[in-house]
Amino acid sequence: MDHKLQVGDRPQIEMGSLQERSTHDFEDEGASSLTKGFQKMSPFHAAQEGPFPGTSRGGSVNMFSCACRSIKIVVFSNKLNLLMPFGPIAILVHNLTGHHGWVFFFSLLGITPLAERLGYATEQLAFYTGATVGGLLNATFGNATELIISIHALRSGMIRVVQQSLLGSILSNMLLVLGCAFFSGGLVYMKKEQVFNKSTAVVNSGLLLMAVMGLLFPAVLHYTHSEVHAGKSELALSRFSSCVMLIAYAAYLFYQLKSQSNQYVPLNEEGSPSGESAEDDEESPEIAKWESVIWLAVMTAWISFLSDYLVDAIEGASSAWKIPIAFISVILLPIVGNAAEHASAIMFAMKDKLDISLGVAIGSSTQISMFGIPFCVVVAWIMGLSMDLNFQLFETAVLFITVLVVAFLLQEGTSNYFKGLMLILSYVIVAASFFVHVDPTKDDKE
Repeated sequence: MDHKLQVGDRPQIEMGSLQERSTHDFEDEGASSLTKGFQKMSPFHAAQEGPFPGTSRGGSVNMFSCACRSIKIVVFSNKLNLLMPFGPIAILVHNLTGHHGWVFFFSLLGITPLAERLGYATEQLAFYTGATVGGLLNATFGNATELIISIHALRSGMIRVVQQSLLGSILSNMLLVLGCAFFSGGLVYMKKEQVFNKSTAVVNSGLLLMAVMGLLFPAVLHYTHSEVHAGKSELALSRFSSCVMLIAYAAYLFYQLKSQSNQYVPLNEEGSPSGESAEDDEESPEIAKWESVIWLAVMTAWISFLSDYLVDAIEGASSAWKIPIAFISVILLPIVGNAAEHASAIMFAMKDKLDISLGVAIGSSTQISMFGIPFCVVVAWIMGLSMDLNFQLFETAVLFITVLVVAFLLQEGTSNYFKGLMLILSYVIVAASFFVHVDPTKDDKE
Protein backbone atom coordinates (compact mmCIF):
# COMPACT_ATOMS: atom_id res chain seq x y z
CA MET A 1 0.00 0.00 0.00
CA ASP A 2 2.82 2.30 0.79
CA HIS A 3 4.29 1.68 -2.66
CA LYS A 4 1.00 2.76 -4.29
CA LEU A 5 0.99 5.93 -2.25
CA GLN A 6 4.51 6.69 -3.38
CA VAL A 7 3.54 6.41 -7.04
CA GLY A 8 0.10 7.96 -7.04
CA ASP A 9 -0.14 10.45 -4.24
CA ARG A 10 2.89 12.62 -3.42
CA PRO A 11 1.35 14.78 -0.68
CA GLN A 12 0.69 11.71 1.45
CA ILE A 13 4.34 10.75 1.37
CA GLU A 14 4.96 13.33 4.06
CA MET A 15 2.55 11.49 6.35
CA GLY A 16 4.50 8.24 6.09
CA SER A 17 6.94 6.90 8.57
CA LEU A 18 10.15 8.93 8.83
CA GLN A 19 12.08 5.78 9.44
CA GLU A 20 10.75 4.06 6.27
CA ARG A 21 11.42 7.18 4.23
CA SER A 22 15.02 7.42 5.38
CA THR A 23 15.50 3.71 4.70
CA HIS A 24 14.38 4.14 1.05
CA ASP A 25 16.70 7.13 0.76
CA PHE A 26 19.62 5.02 1.87
CA GLU A 27 18.79 2.24 -0.56
CA ASP A 28 18.02 4.37 -3.63
CA GLU A 29 20.64 7.13 -3.39
CA GLY A 30 24.39 7.21 -3.31
CA ALA A 31 26.84 8.52 -0.75
CA SER A 32 26.10 12.19 -1.50
CA SER A 33 22.36 11.92 -0.71
CA LEU A 34 23.19 10.03 2.48
CA THR A 35 24.62 13.20 3.95
CA LYS A 36 21.53 15.22 2.94
CA GLY A 37 19.23 12.67 4.55
CA PHE A 38 21.01 13.12 7.85
CA GLN A 39 20.83 16.87 7.65
CA LYS A 40 17.03 16.69 7.27
CA MET A 41 16.54 14.33 10.20
CA SER A 42 16.10 15.59 13.75
CA PRO A 43 19.09 15.26 16.12
CA PHE A 44 17.22 12.75 18.24
CA HIS A 45 16.40 10.54 15.24
CA ALA A 46 19.97 10.83 13.92
CA ALA A 47 21.28 9.68 17.27
CA GLN A 48 19.06 6.59 17.10
CA GLU A 49 20.15 5.58 13.60
CA GLY A 50 23.17 3.65 14.82
CA PRO A 51 22.93 0.61 12.49
CA PHE A 52 23.40 2.70 9.35
CA PRO A 53 27.01 3.17 8.36
CA GLY A 54 28.25 6.71 9.00
CA THR A 55 25.48 7.82 11.35
CA SER A 56 27.53 7.65 14.52
CA ARG A 57 30.83 8.33 12.77
CA GLY A 58 29.84 11.37 10.66
CA GLY A 59 30.08 13.89 13.48
CA SER A 60 33.17 12.30 15.00
CA VAL A 61 34.93 12.20 11.63
CA ASN A 62 34.17 15.91 11.13
CA MET A 63 35.45 16.76 14.60
CA PHE A 64 38.55 14.63 14.08
CA SER A 65 39.40 16.29 10.76
CA CYS A 66 38.76 19.72 12.29
CA ALA A 67 41.02 18.91 15.22
CA CYS A 68 43.76 17.66 12.88
CA ARG A 69 43.51 20.83 10.79
CA SER A 70 43.69 22.99 13.92
CA ILE A 71 46.72 21.11 15.25
CA LYS A 72 48.42 21.41 11.86
CA ILE A 73 47.87 25.19 11.79
CA VAL A 74 48.77 25.94 15.41
CA VAL A 75 51.54 23.41 16.08
CA PHE A 76 53.16 22.59 12.73
CA SER A 77 52.95 25.92 10.88
CA ASN A 78 55.67 27.74 12.83
CA LYS A 79 59.36 26.84 12.85
CA LEU A 80 59.69 28.19 16.41
CA ASN A 81 57.53 25.25 17.55
CA LEU A 82 60.53 22.99 16.98
CA LEU A 83 61.49 24.10 20.50
CA MET A 84 58.32 22.63 22.05
CA PRO A 85 59.87 19.21 22.83
CA PHE A 86 62.32 20.92 25.18
CA GLY A 87 59.49 21.31 27.71
CA PRO A 88 59.10 17.55 28.29
CA ILE A 89 62.91 17.22 28.11
CA ALA A 90 63.18 19.71 31.01
CA ILE A 91 60.81 17.57 33.09
CA LEU A 92 62.83 14.42 32.28
CA VAL A 93 66.12 16.12 33.19
CA HIS A 94 64.59 17.33 36.45
CA ASN A 95 63.40 13.84 37.40
CA LEU A 96 66.50 11.97 36.23
CA THR A 97 69.43 14.25 37.04
CA GLY A 98 68.14 17.24 38.98
CA HIS A 99 70.71 19.53 37.29
CA HIS A 100 69.15 22.96 37.83
CA GLY A 101 71.14 24.67 35.08
CA TRP A 102 69.89 22.37 32.33
CA VAL A 103 66.36 22.26 33.75
CA PHE A 104 66.23 26.06 33.63
CA PHE A 105 67.69 26.17 30.10
CA PHE A 106 65.32 23.55 28.67
CA SER A 107 62.31 25.06 30.44
CA LEU A 108 63.21 28.45 29.01
CA LEU A 109 63.40 26.98 25.50
CA GLY A 110 60.16 25.05 25.97
CA ILE A 111 58.19 28.10 27.15
CA THR A 112 59.39 30.33 24.27
CA PRO A 113 57.19 28.80 21.49
CA LEU A 114 54.28 28.46 23.92
CA ALA A 115 54.38 32.19 24.64
CA GLU A 116 54.41 32.93 20.91
CA ARG A 117 51.53 30.52 20.21
CA LEU A 118 49.58 32.06 23.09
CA GLY A 119 49.85 35.37 21.28
CA TYR A 120 48.78 33.71 18.02
CA ALA A 121 45.66 32.18 19.60
CA THR A 122 44.82 35.58 21.08
CA GLU A 123 45.14 37.24 17.66
CA GLN A 124 42.83 34.62 16.17
CA LEU A 125 40.26 35.23 18.92
CA ALA A 126 40.56 38.98 18.28
CA PHE A 127 39.05 38.49 14.81
CA TYR A 128 35.77 37.53 16.49
CA THR A 129 35.77 40.18 19.26
CA GLY A 130 36.49 43.37 17.30
CA ALA A 131 39.55 45.59 17.06
CA THR A 132 39.41 47.30 20.48
CA VAL A 133 38.65 44.23 22.59
CA GLY A 134 41.09 42.28 20.43
CA GLY A 135 43.84 44.79 21.18
CA LEU A 136 43.19 44.52 24.89
CA LEU A 137 43.17 40.71 24.63
CA ASN A 138 46.51 40.88 22.83
CA ALA A 139 48.02 42.97 25.61
CA THR A 140 46.50 40.80 28.36
CA PHE A 141 47.41 37.33 27.07
CA GLY A 142 50.69 38.66 25.72
CA ASN A 143 51.66 39.28 29.34
CA ALA A 144 50.12 36.06 30.65
CA THR A 145 53.49 34.27 30.64
CA GLU A 146 55.11 36.88 32.89
CA LEU A 147 52.16 36.88 35.29
CA ILE A 148 52.11 33.06 35.49
CA ILE A 149 55.84 32.96 36.24
CA SER A 150 55.37 35.72 38.83
CA ILE A 151 52.57 33.83 40.64
CA HIS A 152 54.71 30.69 40.80
CA ALA A 153 57.64 32.73 42.13
CA LEU A 154 55.38 34.30 44.77
CA ARG A 155 54.28 30.85 45.89
CA SER A 156 57.96 30.00 46.36
CA GLY A 157 58.55 33.25 48.30
CA MET A 158 60.92 34.65 45.64
CA ILE A 159 59.76 38.26 45.84
CA ARG A 160 62.88 39.77 44.27
CA VAL A 161 62.52 37.48 41.25
CA VAL A 162 58.92 38.70 40.84
CA GLN A 163 59.95 42.35 41.08
CA GLN A 164 62.87 42.02 38.70
CA SER A 165 61.08 39.87 36.11
CA LEU A 166 58.18 42.35 35.91
CA LEU A 167 60.64 45.24 35.69
CA GLY A 168 62.53 43.37 32.97
CA SER A 169 59.31 42.85 31.02
CA ILE A 170 58.72 46.62 30.98
CA LEU A 171 62.30 47.31 29.90
CA SER A 172 62.22 44.60 27.23
CA ASN A 173 58.97 45.88 25.71
CA MET A 174 60.00 49.54 25.73
CA LEU A 175 63.57 49.14 24.48
CA LEU A 176 64.02 45.79 22.72
CA VAL A 177 60.56 45.10 21.26
CA LEU A 178 59.83 48.70 20.26
CA GLY A 179 63.40 49.17 19.06
CA CYS A 180 63.25 46.09 16.81
CA ALA A 181 59.88 47.26 15.45
CA PHE A 182 61.24 50.73 14.61
CA PHE A 183 64.44 49.25 13.17
CA SER A 184 62.77 46.60 10.96
CA GLY A 185 60.05 49.00 9.80
CA GLY A 186 62.66 51.66 9.04
CA LEU A 187 64.69 49.24 6.93
CA VAL A 188 61.63 48.28 4.88
CA TYR A 189 60.54 51.92 4.41
CA MET A 190 63.93 53.66 4.20
CA LYS A 191 62.67 56.34 1.79
CA LYS A 192 60.20 57.80 4.30
CA GLU A 193 59.58 58.25 8.00
CA GLN A 194 56.85 56.06 9.42
CA VAL A 195 54.10 57.91 11.28
CA PHE A 196 52.05 56.91 14.32
CA ASN A 197 49.38 58.50 16.51
CA LYS A 198 51.09 60.88 18.94
CA SER A 199 48.10 61.21 21.28
CA THR A 200 48.07 57.48 22.06
CA ALA A 201 51.81 57.52 22.75
CA VAL A 202 51.42 60.53 25.08
CA VAL A 203 48.68 58.78 27.11
CA ASN A 204 50.79 55.64 27.50
CA SER A 205 53.88 57.67 28.41
CA GLY A 206 51.86 59.47 31.09
CA LEU A 207 50.72 56.16 32.57
CA LEU A 208 54.30 54.86 32.56
CA LEU A 209 55.47 57.99 34.39
CA MET A 210 52.68 57.46 36.92
CA ALA A 211 53.94 53.89 37.43
CA VAL A 212 57.48 55.22 37.95
CA MET A 213 56.10 57.60 40.56
CA GLY A 214 54.42 54.68 42.33
CA LEU A 215 57.71 52.77 42.43
CA LEU A 216 59.90 55.76 43.23
CA PHE A 217 58.24 57.04 46.40
CA PRO A 218 58.54 53.81 48.46
CA ALA A 219 62.21 53.53 47.44
CA VAL A 220 62.92 57.15 48.41
CA LEU A 221 61.01 56.64 51.68
CA HIS A 222 63.16 53.60 52.43
CA TYR A 223 66.56 55.08 51.60
CA THR A 224 65.94 58.43 53.32
CA HIS A 225 64.79 56.65 56.50
CA SER A 226 61.86 59.05 56.77
CA GLU A 227 59.13 56.53 57.56
CA VAL A 228 56.65 57.31 60.31
CA HIS A 229 56.57 53.65 61.32
CA ALA A 230 59.86 51.98 60.43
CA GLY A 231 59.32 48.90 58.26
CA LYS A 232 55.54 49.41 58.05
CA SER A 233 54.93 52.73 56.33
CA GLU A 234 56.77 51.60 53.19
CA LEU A 235 54.62 48.47 52.88
CA ALA A 236 51.38 50.35 53.66
CA LEU A 237 52.21 53.02 51.05
CA SER A 238 52.98 50.31 48.47
CA ARG A 239 49.66 48.55 49.03
CA PHE A 240 47.71 51.80 48.92
CA SER A 241 49.53 52.94 45.75
CA SER A 242 48.89 49.54 44.15
CA CYS A 243 45.14 49.91 44.70
CA VAL A 244 45.24 53.43 43.23
CA MET A 245 47.18 52.17 40.19
CA LEU A 246 44.65 49.40 39.63
CA ILE A 247 41.85 51.99 39.72
CA ALA A 248 43.78 54.14 37.23
CA TYR A 249 44.24 51.15 34.92
CA ALA A 250 40.53 50.34 35.11
CA ALA A 251 39.78 53.95 34.14
CA TYR A 252 42.28 53.61 31.28
CA LEU A 253 40.44 50.51 30.02
CA PHE A 254 37.14 52.40 30.14
CA TYR A 255 38.78 55.27 28.25
CA GLN A 256 40.00 52.86 25.57
CA LEU A 257 36.74 50.97 25.17
CA LYS A 258 34.36 53.93 25.28
CA SER A 259 36.14 57.16 24.39
CA GLN A 260 38.85 55.84 22.05
CA SER A 261 37.16 52.81 20.51
CA ASN A 262 39.13 53.09 17.24
CA GLN A 263 42.55 53.12 18.86
CA TYR A 264 43.61 49.68 17.61
CA VAL A 265 42.04 50.06 14.15
CA PRO A 266 44.70 50.72 11.49
CA LEU A 267 44.41 54.17 9.93
CA ASN A 268 43.38 53.91 6.28
CA GLU A 269 44.56 57.36 5.35
CA GLU A 270 48.16 56.60 6.30
CA GLY A 271 48.77 54.09 3.52
CA SER A 272 47.80 53.40 -0.06
CA PRO A 273 44.17 52.34 -0.44
CA SER A 274 44.93 49.51 -2.86
CA GLY A 275 47.65 48.01 -0.71
CA GLU A 276 45.55 48.09 2.45
CA SER A 277 42.51 46.56 0.80
CA ALA A 278 44.66 43.70 -0.43
CA GLU A 279 46.02 43.23 3.07
CA ASP A 280 42.54 43.30 4.55
CA ASP A 281 41.55 40.48 2.21
CA GLU A 282 44.48 38.42 3.43
CA GLU A 283 43.78 39.01 7.13
CA SER A 284 41.14 36.47 8.09
CA PRO A 285 40.93 34.00 10.98
CA GLU A 286 42.69 30.69 10.39
CA ILE A 287 40.97 28.80 13.22
CA ALA A 288 37.46 28.95 14.66
CA LYS A 289 36.44 30.89 17.75
CA TRP A 290 36.04 27.86 20.00
CA GLU A 291 39.38 26.52 18.77
CA SER A 292 41.07 29.77 19.80
CA VAL A 293 39.56 29.52 23.29
CA ILE A 294 40.64 25.87 23.66
CA TRP A 295 44.18 26.63 22.50
CA LEU A 296 44.38 29.58 24.91
CA ALA A 297 43.42 27.26 27.78
CA VAL A 298 45.86 24.53 26.68
CA MET A 299 48.81 26.90 26.20
CA THR A 300 48.15 28.71 29.48
CA ALA A 301 47.97 25.42 31.41
CA TRP A 302 51.19 24.08 29.83
CA ILE A 303 53.04 27.37 30.47
CA SER A 304 51.87 27.28 34.08
CA PHE A 305 53.11 23.69 34.45
CA LEU A 306 56.55 24.45 32.97
CA SER A 307 56.86 27.68 34.95
CA ASP A 308 56.92 25.65 38.15
CA TYR A 309 60.09 23.86 37.00
CA LEU A 310 61.55 27.11 35.64
CA VAL A 311 61.14 29.03 38.90
CA ASP A 312 62.48 26.17 41.03
CA ALA A 313 65.65 26.03 38.91
CA ILE A 314 66.48 29.77 38.88
CA GLU A 315 68.73 29.85 41.95
CA GLY A 316 70.47 26.58 40.99
CA ALA A 317 71.06 27.85 37.45
CA SER A 318 72.50 31.09 38.83
CA SER A 319 75.05 29.26 40.96
CA ALA A 320 75.82 26.62 38.30
CA TRP A 321 76.42 29.11 35.49
CA LYS A 322 77.85 31.94 37.64
CA ILE A 323 75.17 34.34 36.34
CA PRO A 324 73.52 36.86 38.71
CA ILE A 325 69.88 36.17 39.53
CA ALA A 326 69.20 39.80 38.59
CA PHE A 327 70.36 39.16 35.01
CA ILE A 328 68.26 35.98 34.75
CA SER A 329 65.17 37.75 36.12
CA VAL A 330 65.48 41.07 34.28
CA ILE A 331 66.88 39.91 30.92
CA LEU A 332 66.39 36.20 30.21
CA LEU A 333 62.87 35.62 31.58
CA PRO A 334 61.27 38.68 29.89
CA ILE A 335 62.81 37.86 26.49
CA VAL A 336 61.01 34.52 26.60
CA GLY A 337 57.77 36.02 27.91
CA ASN A 338 57.78 38.76 25.27
CA ALA A 339 58.17 36.40 22.30
CA ALA A 340 54.60 37.03 21.17
CA GLU A 341 54.89 40.83 21.42
CA HIS A 342 58.26 40.76 19.69
CA ALA A 343 56.98 38.87 16.66
CA SER A 344 53.74 40.87 16.40
CA ALA A 345 55.38 44.29 16.73
CA ILE A 346 57.96 43.54 14.02
CA MET A 347 55.36 42.07 11.68
CA PHE A 348 53.04 45.09 11.94
CA ALA A 349 55.91 47.58 11.62
CA MET A 350 57.03 45.92 8.39
CA LYS A 351 53.45 46.32 7.11
CA ASP A 352 53.60 50.06 7.94
CA LYS A 353 51.02 49.64 10.72
CA LEU A 354 53.09 51.35 13.37
CA ASP A 355 50.12 52.27 15.56
CA ILE A 356 49.49 48.58 16.22
CA SER A 357 53.19 47.95 16.88
CA LEU A 358 53.19 50.81 19.35
CA GLY A 359 50.03 49.45 20.97
CA VAL A 360 51.64 46.04 21.38
CA ALA A 361 54.99 47.23 22.78
CA ILE A 362 54.06 50.30 24.84
CA GLY A 363 50.60 48.86 25.65
CA SER A 364 52.21 45.76 27.18
CA SER A 365 54.62 47.92 29.21
CA THR A 366 51.70 50.00 30.44
CA GLN A 367 49.73 46.92 31.43
CA ILE A 368 52.63 45.35 33.33
CA SER A 369 53.43 48.59 35.17
CA MET A 370 49.86 49.65 35.95
CA PHE A 371 48.25 46.21 36.35
CA GLY A 372 50.84 43.42 36.61
CA ILE A 373 52.98 44.92 39.38
CA PRO A 374 50.07 46.20 41.55
CA PHE A 375 48.23 42.90 40.98
CA CYS A 376 51.22 40.93 42.30
CA VAL A 377 51.43 43.23 45.34
CA VAL A 378 47.76 42.55 46.11
CA VAL A 379 48.14 38.79 45.52
CA ALA A 380 51.18 38.73 47.82
CA TRP A 381 49.12 40.65 50.39
CA ILE A 382 46.44 37.94 50.18
CA MET A 383 49.12 35.24 50.52
CA GLY A 384 50.49 36.95 53.63
CA LEU A 385 53.73 38.04 51.92
CA SER A 386 55.27 41.49 52.32
CA MET A 387 55.87 42.45 48.69
CA ASP A 388 56.14 46.23 48.26
CA LEU A 389 56.86 48.69 45.46
CA ASN A 390 60.42 49.32 46.60
CA PHE A 391 62.29 47.80 43.67
CA GLN A 392 65.62 49.05 45.09
CA LEU A 393 67.39 52.20 43.96
CA PHE A 394 69.28 50.76 40.98
CA GLU A 395 66.23 49.15 39.36
CA THR A 396 64.02 52.19 39.93
CA ALA A 397 66.62 54.52 38.40
CA VAL A 398 66.95 52.27 35.32
CA LEU A 399 63.17 52.28 34.82
CA PHE A 400 62.92 56.07 35.28
CA ILE A 401 65.66 56.79 32.71
CA THR A 402 64.17 54.26 30.25
CA VAL A 403 60.72 55.86 30.40
CA LEU A 404 62.28 59.30 29.81
CA VAL A 405 64.30 58.09 26.81
CA VAL A 406 61.31 56.41 25.18
CA ALA A 407 59.01 59.37 25.90
CA PHE A 408 61.46 61.74 24.16
CA LEU A 409 61.72 59.47 21.11
CA LEU A 410 57.93 59.18 20.80
CA GLN A 411 57.06 62.88 21.13
CA GLU A 412 57.52 63.62 17.39
CA GLY A 413 55.12 60.88 16.25
CA THR A 414 57.60 59.52 13.69
CA SER A 415 60.05 56.63 13.59
CA ASN A 416 62.98 55.42 11.51
CA TYR A 417 65.62 52.72 11.69
CA PHE A 418 68.07 54.97 13.58
CA LYS A 419 65.62 55.50 16.45
CA GLY A 420 65.12 51.76 16.59
CA LEU A 421 68.87 51.18 16.67
CA MET A 422 69.22 53.63 19.58
CA LEU A 423 66.58 51.76 21.58
CA ILE A 424 68.22 48.39 20.88
CA LEU A 425 71.66 49.67 21.93
CA SER A 426 70.13 51.19 25.06
CA TYR A 427 68.78 47.75 25.93
CA VAL A 428 72.26 46.28 25.44
CA ILE A 429 73.59 48.79 28.00
CA VAL A 430 70.80 47.87 30.43
CA ALA A 431 71.54 44.14 29.98
CA ALA A 432 75.25 44.70 30.63
CA SER A 433 74.40 46.71 33.75
CA PHE A 434 72.32 43.91 35.24
CA PHE A 435 74.99 41.35 34.35
CA VAL A 436 77.34 43.05 36.84
CA HIS A 437 74.63 43.99 39.35
CA VAL A 438 74.00 42.14 42.60
CA ASP A 439 71.49 43.14 45.26
CA PRO A 440 73.28 44.84 48.16
CA THR A 441 71.28 42.80 50.66
CA LYS A 442 69.24 39.63 50.35
CA ASP A 443 66.24 40.80 52.30
CA ASP A 444 63.29 39.32 50.47
CA LYS A 445 61.07 41.14 52.97
CA GLU A 446 59.13 37.98 53.66
